[in-house]
Parts: sequence; structure tokens; C-alpha cells
Amino acid sequence: MMIVNNVEKFCVLKGETVLKALNKITENKMHVVFVISDEGDLVGSFSDGDFRRWLISSENGATNLNELVENVMNVAPRSCDISESPNIIKGYFSESVLVLPLLDSSGRLISVAISEKEGLSIGGVAIDKASPAFIIAEIGNNHNGDILLAKHLVDLAFEANADCVKFQMRDVPSLYKNGGGLDLSADLGAQYTMDLLSKFQLKKSELLEVFDYCKTLGLTPLCTPWDLKSLKVLEDYGMEAYKVASADFTNHELLAALAATGKPLICSTGMSTEAEIKKSVSFLNKLGAQYVVLHCNSTYPTPFKDVNLAYIKRLEDIVEGVVGYSGHERGISVPVAAVALGAKVIEKHFTIDKTMEGNDHKVSLLPEEFAEMVVKIREVEEAMGNDEERCISQGEMLNRETLAKSIVAAASLKKGQLVTRNVLKIMSPGQGLQPVYIDELVGRPAKRDISEGDYFYESDLDGEILEARDYAFNRPFGIPVRYHDYAKLIKKTNINFVEFHLSYQDMELDISDFFDGEQAIGFAVHSPELFAGDHILDLASYDDEYREKSIFELNRVCNIARSLKSYFSKTENPVVVVNAGGFDSSGFISSEDRVRKYRLVADCLNRVDLSGVQLSIQTMPPFPWHFGGQSYHNLFVDPSEIAEFCRKYGYHVCFDVSHSMMACNYYGWNLSDFTSKIAKFINHMHIVDALGVDGEGVQIGKGDVHFEQLASDLSELAPNVQFIPEVWQGHKNDGEGFWQALSFLEKQKI
Repeated sequence: MMIVNNVEKFCVLKGETVLKALNKITENKMHVVFVISDEGDLVGSFSDGDFRRWLISSENGATNLNELVENVMNVAPRSCDISESPNIIKGYFSESVLVLPLLDSSGRLISVAISEKEGLSIGGVAIDKASPAFIIAEIGNNHNGDILLAKHLVDLAFEANADCVKFQMRDVPSLYKNGGGLDLSADLGAQYTMDLLSKFQLKKSELLEVFDYCKTLGLTPLCTPWDLKSLKVLEDYGMEAYKVASADFTNHELLAALAATGKPLICSTGMSTEAEIKKSVSFLNKLGAQYVVLHCNSTYPTPFKDVNLAYIKRLEDIVEGVVGYSGHERGISVPVAAVALGAKVIEKHFTIDKTMEGNDHKVSLLPEEFAEMVVKIREVEEAMGNDEERCISQGEMLNRETLAKSIVAAASLKKGQLVTRNVLKIMSPGQGLQPVYIDELVGRPAKRDISEGDYFYESDLDGEILEARDYAFNRPFGIPVRYHDYAKLIKKTNINFVEFHLSYQDMELDISDFFDGEQAIGFAVHSPELFAGDHILDLASYDDEYREKSIFELNRVCNIARSLKSYFSKTENPVVVVNAGGFDSSGFISSEDRVRKYRLVADCLNRVDLSGVQLSIQTMPPFPWHFGGQSYHNLFVDPSEIAEFCRKYGYHVCFDVSHSMMACNYYGWNLSDFTSKIAKFINHMHIVDALGVDGEGVQIGKGDVHFEQLASDLSELAPNVQFIPEVWQGHKNDGEGFWQALSFLEKQKI
């Protein structure tokens, strides 16, 4: 079970629409939302099942998604008081109740319990086996009793991208023999510790003030209570979760009091034997506690030979849940490696000066070291992937098309003719069936007429050869083509226009070599991204010479578009699609830099001759693929920024659904909201699917786009705007990918 305190994505107001509720259900992925009043009181729930029942009960299945959710909700959802123990809460779950609202005594929705999730949630951040590591900056007593230093350390931890800052609270008189006074019989270590505590503790009121300061930055405060009196102070304050020190993991009296709060616990295991760890884990399980256990060695500093990181996997088996790592060794390599081994919580001490008095300072990270650790952890997490079946990445796919080899026909074959080994050869590039399938191909009858030099495709093995046909849409539709395949592809179907995708080499060709007189359809032009000399068009570059080159090349593209009008007179003002630039190889840029770069784009476009053409600036993904690899994109990604640019400078955009879906996936946006923000500025569309944050151009219906919703949005907000299905490599096998996409979109009534 996981208890989530940030309930925003689990609830809708009773005055909101069914469509809003459905979007929330899509966002939270839990098949249900809870309906609340303006005051936050729970008044109902709305689930996938409730939606289906509403559809069935509606006459002829006719429904209005703008109906208020309060009119169709379940008015008697099961709920539980938030003060109940975790074990009692678990008892409310059933096959039909997997998400449970937790209410305060006034009936307000406070938290949500999720039965299927293992782990916990702190500060609205999930900590489970699928989550990024929760990174704690352990300030402890490194403030050395100075509240101003404590707040400064909080600022530095925030800047270093910590998820949380942790402190310690002790009630020394109740915690130590002799009331914490001088004990001449104590050993040297105990005397040293008591001397530090006597000098460097913050008052309890000061600590609470620091916790409040953390919250003003959006940073979660955490604290270790070393005794029951400190726990009482922290409970009265409203601490969201607790850290259990290694020294107290065998203290079942304190563990019981902590578990009774119902708050998440993060427990270090330093100084405990495995037998003791197992006893404490069993004890916490009996209490129904939410907890994470951290592997730890409580030596300051810990020699690398004693870290024993391999124990993380064994600890995971003991706990049968989420584990983490609390480190006292020097440097950042060990916590980064711990994440690779499965640690989902990382705790490292944090200081401004390693030479300050106190034994924690010398094992702490400086702010710049902590920030570097966070970066390296996030890099490792991104690189970890999963242990599922290996798939080819988007970047590999691009290189495979260029560098790999294909099975090619060494001689012409007629449909039905037996494929023999001597009519096959293996050649580059890798745009057809991979050589590993050659033995499967031999002995099969050819499914189509094949010319010498043609590629073989997967459909030649066991798939159906999809033929083009005429399609019916309520808006102009076309396909992307190159000069060389234009004549062959337009004969196959009733498209209204083509979009010429130019390469920089195409720009040197004589267009009269490809067209014989007046053409009966319209056209658009897609500018190259890559030009001769490895120049990727960028109207937002800070390099003056680079921008001049981009302006020059875009002017050439517009000249070609105007020249094509002599063959395609049906199109008076052809669309010219362009990726205007704004990429960066090292990372995303600041909002201030984006404003400057948008201004540069506008200034450059003022110097492009756009007479007789319509510019269409393509919406972009966060991680575009260029010929030099993947980069970070900053402009024409955010729908609000796109709309503002178009309003301010009078331009239009090409709505690339794949690009924008990837942006939505990365930033947590809703594609329907995205569409509504930019709809009035769309003059051309690339309609295609996307997977994740960089799975570009996948076949339509195979990715994350909800096409039924998209069709509804476009019908209302962008009627009559032309589109192409820009399926990557859709031209293969006589346009097979395009015909498949158009058939799908026709059913969706795009």
C-alpha cells in the first residue's frame, strides 16, 4: 500500500466536466477520480466503470462530455478516516476498491491510499521500485547551532536539486543519563558527542522555523527524532515523515511510536546485525508501517572496503520492498553506484565547509559536490532502462537505416514466383529486411512483383501487402514525397496534395526533370533541417554568421516553393514547413534565454522573402534527433510560448502531433489542452503517433496519442486544416506505411 498526500491529480471539483474527470483519470493512471466540493469535502467518485455505465444508459449511446461530473458520479464511495492505522486502512481494499480516499474528521479529502503500489510518498513524491531516487541532503547538526547557517544550507541544498533536507532533534535531558551534563565516567567518544550537542543544537522553535523556510522553497523538510519528547514536538508541528537513525533501528519503543503516527519512515541500518535488521523489519510489518530501509555503515568516514554495496540486493530480499543507501564515505561514486543497484533513497551529509568542528562535516559533501552527485544519479537512472525484451532505440533505428544491410533482389521476380537464394543479395543501406531473415525468405512465393535492386520487407515474409485506395476525409490530406518517388505514389490514391520533403542535395536538382506539365494536385514544401557542410538550420543561434547562413538557406527553400508553383498552380500560397531552431546540445536553457531566442527567430524571418508562400513553423519535441545525434530543444515546444509567438509576430505553425505528444509526455501536459492553445495558429499538420519522450514517427495507433480525442479537438478547433501522415519511413514498399496510417485516420474521422 502507498499513501499519497498530494491529491491534486486524484480529484475534480463537482462543477467540472466529465471530460476533465476523464483527463484526470488518464493522468493518474488509477482508473478513478474523487469528486470534491469547493471546500474540499468528498462528495463522490467517478471511475472508468461509472463512465461505461453512463454510456450504456444514455439513449443511443449519445453523451455530452461537457456534462457536469456531479450528475453522473457515484454518490456513495467507500472512504476511511485518515487517523486509522495502516493495517485498518488495508482492510478497506477489495477487488473493486483499489484506491481509497482518506478523510479528516470534517470529511475533507486529505490523502489517497493505493493498494497496488508498494512504497510510500513524501512531499507528493512517490518512492517505489519504479520511481527516481529520493535524494536527501542530511544537514543534521552541520548548521553548528546557527539558524542563519541552517537556512543558507537549505538554500544551497535547493540549488543542488535535493528532494529533501533532513535535520535532527534531541531532547537532551530526557535522552542522556545525567541529564546530558558532564559525565567524567563516560568514554571519550560520548564526552565528545555531548560537547558538540551542548554547543551546536538549534532550539526546537528555531528548527521549526527552518522547516517552515524549507516549505517556502518547495523543499520537503525531514527530521530524525532521537526521543519521544522530540517526536511529540514534531507531531504537533505536522512533520510529514520521519527518519529513523541507525542508532534507533533496534529501539522498538521508538519504532512503535513512530509507526503509530501513520507517517512514512526512512530507517537506516548502520550498526545493526542482519538478525537485528530482520527483527525490526518484522516488527514494523506487524505494525503495518510504511517504511524504506537504508543500507548504511556508521563509520565516519567509512572506508571503501567496508561499504559493502552488494548488500543492497540482499537487504531488498529481506525487506521485500523498497531500499536505499545512507553513506558516510567520501566522494560521490558510491551513492551513484547504489542507485544502479536499486537504491531508491539516497542520503548524504551536506556542509558548507568540511573543516568546521564536528565529525559529520568531514564526511559531508560540499554544495557543488552534492549537485554533481544529483546529476550523475539522474544520468544513471536514465541509463538504467528496464530488463524487458530489448528494442531498437530511435537513434539506433536512424543509424540502422543508414549503416546496416538489407536483403535486395538480385533479379526481377513476378508475383507468385518462388524466391531462391541466387536471386537474393545483401547490400547497404539497411532500409529493407535484415539479412538474418534470408533463410526464412527463401522458398516462399513472391507476394508482389519485385524489380531488380528492390528491397524485401517484413510483409514479404508473412504479412499482408497493403495496397493504396481512395480515402475520405473532411479536410485536405496528402502524403510526404521526394521528387524521385512523387510520380509513382500519386497514382495510387486520391490525395489532395503532396508535401515535398527536401534534402539539401534535392535543392541542387532541376525540378523540370521530374514534372511534365501542369500537375492536378496541390503541394507543400518541407525545408531541410540539414544543409551542406553539416549546417543544421537555426534562426535562433547566438552566432551571427550561423544565423546568416540559416537565413540564406531558408530563402533558397522559399524560392524553390515559388518555382514549383509553375507546375502546381492549384496551390496559390504553398505552405513551407520549417524547424526554426532553438536546439542545444548540452541542455535546456532558461526562460530568459528562450525569450531572446524567440526574438532572434522573428528578426531572422523579417529577412526571409515569404511572398507567395505560407510559413509554417513546426512544433518541436523536447529531444529532437538531428544528424549529429539527439539534442535538447527549447523553442516551439511549450504551447503557451508558441501561441504568444504567433500572436506577437503574426506567424502560423505546423502542428506536428508526434513532436507535441512527446513534449506532453515529458512535461506532464495534456495533448488536448496543448491543441486548444495553439489551434487558431495552425495552418498545416503532421498527424502521427509517438512513444514516450523521443519515440518519434511510430506508426499511427501504436503509440501514446489518443486519436479519438484528437479527432474531436481538430474537428472543433482546426476544421479544414490540411494534414499528412508523417510516418517515419512510410514511403517504403510503395508507401505502405502511409496507406496504413490513412486507413487508421479515416476510421478516426480526422
